[in-house]
Amino acid sequence: MMSIKPKNAAHLSESAQVDSGSVQPFTRSQKIYVQGSRPDIRVPMREVTLDVTPTDFGGEINAPVTVYDTSGPYTDPNVIIDVRKGLADVRSPWIDSRNDTERLPGLSSHFGQQRLSDAELTALRFAHVRNPRRAKAGANVSQMHYARQGIITAEMEYVAIRENMKLQEARAAGLLTQQHAGHSFGASVPKEITAEFVREEIARGRAIIPANINHVELEPMIIGRNFLVKINGNIGNSALGSSIEEEVAKLTWGIRWGSDTVMDLSTGKHIHETREWIIRNSPVPIGTVPIYQALEKVGGAAEDLTWELFRDTLIEQAEQGVDYFTIHAGVLLRYVPLTAKRVTGIVSRGGSIMAKWCLAHHQENFLYTHFEDICEIMKAYDVSFSLGDGLRPGSIADANDAAQFGELETLGELTKIAWKHDVQTMIEGPGHVPMQLIKENMDKQLECCDEAPFYTLGPLTTDIAPGYDHITSGIGAAMIGWFGCAMLCYVTPKEHLGLPNKDDVKTGIITYKIAAHAADLAKGHPGAQIRDNALSKARFEFRWEDQFNLGLDPDTARSYHDETLPKDSAKVAHFCSMCGPKFCSMKITQEVREYAANQRIEAVDVDVAKGLAEQAERFKQEGSQLYKKV
Repeated sequence: MMSIKPKNAAHLSESAQVDSGSVQPFTRSQKIYVQGSRPDIRVPMREVTLDVTPTDFGGEINAPVTVYDTSGPYTDPNVIIDVRKGLADVRSPWIDSRNDTERLPGLSSHFGQQRLSDAELTALRFAHVRNPRRAKAGANVSQMHYARQGIITAEMEYVAIRENMKLQEARAAGLLTQQHAGHSFGASVPKEITAEFVREEIARGRAIIPANINHVELEPMIIGRNFLVKINGNIGNSALGSSIEEEVAKLTWGIRWGSDTVMDLSTGKHIHETREWIIRNSPVPIGTVPIYQALEKVGGAAEDLTWELFRDTLIEQAEQGVDYFTIHAGVLLRYVPLTAKRVTGIVSRGGSIMAKWCLAHHQENFLYTHFEDICEIMKAYDVSFSLGDGLRPGSIADANDAAQFGELETLGELTKIAWKHDVQTMIEGPGHVPMQLIKENMDKQLECCDEAPFYTLGPLTTDIAPGYDHITSGIGAAMIGWFGCAMLCYVTPKEHLGLPNKDDVKTGIITYKIAAHAADLAKGHPGAQIRDNALSKARFEFRWEDQFNLGLDPDTARSYHDETLPKDSAKVAHFCSMCGPKFCSMKITQEVREYAANQRIEAVDVDVAKGLAEQAERFKQEGSQLYKKV
């Protein structure tokens, strides 16, 4: 969640715009769309235009670089967005063509009906609520179900195009002259992502496309170990206050900087109305923890929770379009005593809620006993499971203990039940884990959960750096991403300290984009090195603007450069303030190359060989003596 100064909660219903900082296109970038096999499959990407190489370096034209873009239509200046109406409908034609859903006459959840009939909420309510869709009787509308029937859906084709990022064109343009071989620890990363490969991975359970049939504004994306590593950012109001306007602003700010998915962790007032505004204006998948809202409905008393109340909450959120639910069904009664001697006990909110319910009633977790009932709801709307790690370690001391791994084994059991229903599933993971224990976490998850996508919070690799936990966790995130983790939940500098502000959120996202990209490079994901190569070339050629624009955070890079060299002339200078004009290694390298060219030396190794030969001949002429008197 993110803290912003509270405003009038009804303000967004009177305004059409979000924060201008979230919608400003990146410098020298343009939104492009790659069309698929049908006209309504238009996959967005961001194309960074580069300057011509200076004549001192050959004067060649540099091809534009295509990068993955999560910002949706917000950064497209050709799209007019009125958040009061929500984003354009992307998926309805695809869903209609499958002819396996029906439009309900209205909301079917009791709570949803109550909120809709409350006249006092009119000023807060999103004004264009659609009647929800649901699977026809006996139908399963999950992407996994289609994949197992051998069907390549429009969503599957969409994500295949998106993952490739015009890879073939990049190769043809010479942008991938070099890429180091990766080490993928058993992953099966292909040279090119095809729609058929996407289908196979989803059918196998190794990947998911979180895409509720009621989230028609969604630009589909995929989560799986054989695809680009994704990151999640969190938003949500709290009892301390936050307006609907602020939550939508958090959403657009997060996706601008690279959040592939966003979790709404709201625990304050007007959760239902806030979520509607968020989903209607979100191009990325939205996840929730339904037990949070269920707890609000019973006034915060965990022991008063019931299956019936929780079931209605699931339906309420599914009908709004939530794409994945965190369900803490693995917190079993027998595991709770295993946490008694922990340094930090149970740190998961959802885990502690369910543990308290189990102890209060001395019964098994109702999320576990009703798991197949939950599956029936999930497949009727294509909501994906994010099986929660309610017993994750909250300190280094508690890492990899019996409670954590006992729950993980149960999550593996539940994964197989979900797959029996063709429900898409990913697994949540720790937490706080020292570096030497991270691979054990990944290996055990792959074993217990049969390669279902893993989604971790970090992990944090040390507990001694409050204020810098984006770094302590970014280290672990890069490692576990390399080992096979599919999605990383960001951590901000305010972790354990307070609600993050706008700058903290950006810092957390950029940190995790670095970790995810480092993992993609290490795995050898096809084309992952294109951006690195382009930026390195720009750096060597002193194309400062291209360096800024190719970076994950152009604004900060430009700001740091301009702190010491603010003049426009510095943007073309062959040095920076780190070494200055006389000691710039890249400038010196260029001078060495010029010298070699002037001396007509074709290559450095030829010059070296010539010098060695001359020294060898001189050694012989002087008597071939190893030591000489001086």
